[in-house]
Formats: sequence, structure tokens, C-alpha cells
Amino acid sequence: MPFIEESDLLELHKDIDKAQIINERLLDQIKIKNKELKTSKIQRNVLGGITALFLAGTLAVTGLTAGLSMNKNSFEQQNNLLVSIDSLDAIKSRIDNLKQQNEELSLVNDFYLAKKFLEKETIYSVQVKSFVDNNVALASEALTNTLFVKTNPFYSYSLGNFGTLEEAQKFRAELVDIGFQDAFVASYKDGKRIQIEDPY
Repeated sequence: MPFIEESDLLELHKDIDKAQIINERLLDQIKIKNKELKTSKIQRNVLGGITALFLAGTLAVTGLTAGLSMNKNSFEQQNNLLVSIDSLDAIKSRIDNLKQQNEELSLVNDFYLAKKFLEKETIYSVQVKSFVDNNVALASEALTNTLFVKTNPFYSYSLGNFGTLEEAQKFRAELVDIGFQDAFVASYKDGKRIQIEDPY
């Protein structure tokens, strides 16, 4: 067996002790590094968790806001639709009323246009009565085919607006048959009497 000298043995023990000290220091450094790694891993996990929670919260709030906005918009659209339907009915009713008023105004317009035309043309009418005073109860401007002419000092009331003398004479004969013995045919132009025509 080989023989080791005591000095070598002591040196060997010293080297072993040094190696153990170095090994313990290295183990301590490894423990410190492991703690630092665990701390940084925990910090990274906590930061990742907070970020994930923040993102999830942001998405939830955005989704909720969008949902509420969509619900609000659909509610507003439903209300607008209801208001639109009500407004549409009101507009249709208004249009119908305006059409009716337009028809009535058209009739009135036709009456006045016909009256103006008759005033410019020579027409024949059968005068049935004359009064010194204007007897409003006998006449109305709303009556068609009726003339009210002031011939000083009288107010003359004539019936019918005829384009030919023959038509007026036939109408006069009918009026005489029902009791208007004094009726006669007169010609008019521009709302004024031109002359008394031959009754036959």
C-alpha cells in the first residue's frame, strides 16, 4: 500500500476543506439565485395575472358597453319605428285631408274659372225678377248658373247661363210654364246686361 505523508495528508485535508467551503459558497449562491428566480417568476406571474385581469376587465366593460349600446340602439330603433309608424299614420291622414281639400278647392276654382269665362263671353240668361233693394235672401254667390246684376236702381236676378239664344228661350218657356210669367231672356257680357232679347 502506498504511503502518504502527513504533510501531504494535511494538504489534502486543507484542499478538501477549501473545496467544501467553495462548495458551500456555491450552494449559497445557487440558493440566492433560486430565490431571485422564484421572486422574478412570482413577479412575472403576478404581472401576467394582473395584465390578464386588466384585459379581461377591459373586454368585459367593452362588451357590456357595446351590448348596452346595441340594446339602447335597438330600443331607440324600436321607439323610432313606433314613432315612425305613428308619424306615418298621421302623415297619411294629413295627405288624405289635403287631397280632400284639394278636390274641394279644385271645384271652387273650376266654378270661378267658369264664371270668369262666362263674364268674358256673350251669354244668355233668363231674368226672373228685379228689386229696388238687394234682397240677399233670394241669392247666393254659391249658386251656379245664376246671375246677380245691378242695373241702377234695380238688382236683377237671372237663372241659367246659356251659350245660345235658343237654349235660353227654351228655358224661359219652362219657367213661364211653372209660374214666372214676367221672365225674359237677356244677353250679358263682362257681367253686364247688353240687351233684352226676343223671348220667342
